[in-house]
Amino acid sequence: MSDVTAAPVDALIAGKWVPGSGGTFEVRSPHSREVVNVVTRCNLSDVDHAVAAAGDAQPAWAALPTIERAKILRRIHQLFLERAEPIARMLTAEIGKTITDSREEVYEYSAPSYNKAAEEILRHRGLSLPSTQEQTTNKRLVLGHRPLGVVGIITPYNFPTDIASIALAHIIAAGNTAVWKPSEYAPVSCAMVAQIFEDAGLPPGVVNVVQGLGDVGAAIVSHDDVDGIFFTGSTKTGEQIARAAALKPHLLELGGDGPFIILGDADVDAAVDGAMNGCFYYSGQVCTSAERLLVHEDVYDEFVTKLKARAAELRIGDPADEATQMGPLCNDATLGRVVEHVADARERGAEIVQFGPEKDLYFPATILTGVTEDMLIMQEETFGPVAPIMKISSAEQAVEIANRSELGLIASLWTRDLATAWRVGEALPHGSVNINETSNYWDQLAPFGGTGKSGVGRELSQWFLESFTERKLLVFDLGDSDVKYDRRAEGGW
Repeated sequence: MSDVTAAPVDALIAGKWVPGSGGTFEVRSPHSREVVNVVTRCNLSDVDHAVAAAGDAQPAWAALPTIERAKILRRIHQLFLERAEPIARMLTAEIGKTITDSREEVYEYSAPSYNKAAEEILRHRGLSLPSTQEQTTNKRLVLGHRPLGVVGIITPYNFPTDIASIALAHIIAAGNTAVWKPSEYAPVSCAMVAQIFEDAGLPPGVVNVVQGLGDVGAAIVSHDDVDGIFFTGSTKTGEQIARAAALKPHLLELGGDGPFIILGDADVDAAVDGAMNGCFYYSGQVCTSAERLLVHEDVYDEFVTKLKARAAELRIGDPADEATQMGPLCNDATLGRVVEHVADARERGAEIVQFGPEKDLYFPATILTGVTEDMLIMQEETFGPVAPIMKISSAEQAVEIANRSELGLIASLWTRDLATAWRVGEALPHGSVNINETSNYWDQLAPFGGTGKSGVGRELSQWFLESFTERKLLVFDLGDSDVKYDRRAEGGW
């Protein structure tokens, strides 16, 4: 049994916690800037060892009866729930997510992923196909699935245990093994999840954790013995991965442009509630955030007034405080992008109202009006607590603006008219369109993913299993009939 009282700061390779070969790196609190953890840093040799361990473990893991893999996943779920509170507190310390939102991540999303994956793999169906090429009843065509082998998993800082758990649970459920590079901003939160695996009975080498920076992720992607890639993060990095892993199966969930469209017949109060969540949940550091608010002129003034009033009530501060509703940004790179976008909007004529402190990694809850399409904040993902509001005159204009983006992850549409909702929802190219619901809503049993530069493939539930298994066709000729048959389906040759 592992020591559950000590948060692991090493790498996990072949079932053993070992120091990396690249020294260490610090993890600092976004709230206080104090050092929270000092974590081992892996290098390319450690990636080699982890990939080899995963490769060695994979045949035996895949050979286990499906129900045995499901039982282990269920045990992981139970142990995760028992240890969820310290993991949530570590999330708050490492990435500055409020303790309330951290608990939501671990209890509502992360832990249940393992149980859901167990149920999904028990229901992952094949097909029996009809014989159509020859005039015979001798043929049987059976379509099944086989695991890819070793899958590289590279996960982000904003939902470090949730996104990783979704990926890990389904990838190993299907009989794959994994080499996981967590975000360098949340390494110990993720290691605490990995610590559960051994106690749940997961064999050594099925999941390996290599801590470090971008060079470690790049080494995983380019490794010849890695058979597939899962990545969630920026579009820029996703494009690099897609080029490097062109002939490997890969699932990429990248950036979003979050059009949040409020039409003239919308329930404004409900839309304000949705915008508060869409713009300020985890300080806007969510790929499904409301990045561009397109508000019809008939309700524009009412919406802006009510949103400002609600934003003024936000409790912003120490994320470990139970009453805090919004904490700091996670890192300097995110802060720099938010500052740049707001400054550009100000220079181009936007009016800016802000609520809360602007100090260190804290950035105020910010509402921009008078926004135009030439502003950076309307062209790029901001990933911060900002609500840029642009006035529109019609649903058609909103669709035109939304469709000019290269991103297409999720959109939010507010209207009371069913026909309009249907038509606009179909016209938007996004992977998901939420009607009268915030952009930050997703269902863990529904497909999730984007179009264009927002990603490749769909994750969650059965769609994850489809991404990380290969379809395999077995063709049988039973050969038990003496009847001669014409091998020509149509004849004439």
